[in-house]
Amino acid sequence: MLVGIARTIILYLIVVIVLRIMGKRQVGQLQPFELVIILIISECIAIPSQDTSIPLLAGIMPVFVLLFLGIAIAQLTLKSEKARGIICGTPTLLINKGQILEDQLRKNRYNLSDLLEQLRVKNVPDIADVEYAILETNGQLSVIPKSTKRPVNPEDMQIQVSPETLPYTLIMDGKIQHSNFAKAGVTEQWLNQQLKNANIDRTEDVFFACLDSHGQFFYQLKQKSRRNG
Repeated sequence: MLVGIARTIILYLIVVIVLRIMGKRQVGQLQPFELVIILIISECIAIPSQDTSIPLLAGIMPVFVLLFLGIAIAQLTLKSEKARGIICGTPTLLINKGQILEDQLRKNRYNLSDLLEQLRVKNVPDIADVEYAILETNGQLSVIPKSTKRPVNPEDMQIQVSPETLPYTLIMDGKIQHSNFAKAGVTEQWLNQQLKNANIDRTEDVFFACLDSHGQFFYQLKQKSRRNG
């Protein structure tokens, strides 16, 4: 029993490491070759985790072979446009200036119901409002609305807005995040002064605090601290 548990933990950790090396994309964003590699890896790992008579190395070796294969294919698609087109495919135009391209739907086995559903997901329920709809190589549908149907932005209104920066977490669940001070351009003394200005005596009472994208200090107390206050 203990041997089986140990083998399962080892195999699990190896798969996690392999998936982290392969990248951070979600399942819906994977290219076909990446999805096939993940499916085969899951099969290779399942057998030795269930059958302890199979050497652990027999389950690990195919995983690393598939990892190197995935990395090699990824590098090939990065360096060669032609290889990328063969392995990953190319984006396909499904709607052109409000007109559905029926032949492209049939070619990609993409039915009209799926197209309408994806348009609704993108908050574009009317096909007449679509300038272009493109089926990407990972199966996602990119929708470009007509210029008259796009949301108004500050540039359209000729309004000058201040540039935003990345927000940085300074306190998380009562614990100071010292690693973010240099990135945010602040010090612990500055943070203590901000807490003092907000009449907060202990950082342990702060559930969350950050320097937001506008450079403003934001905080939220823990529920227990708010009730006591």
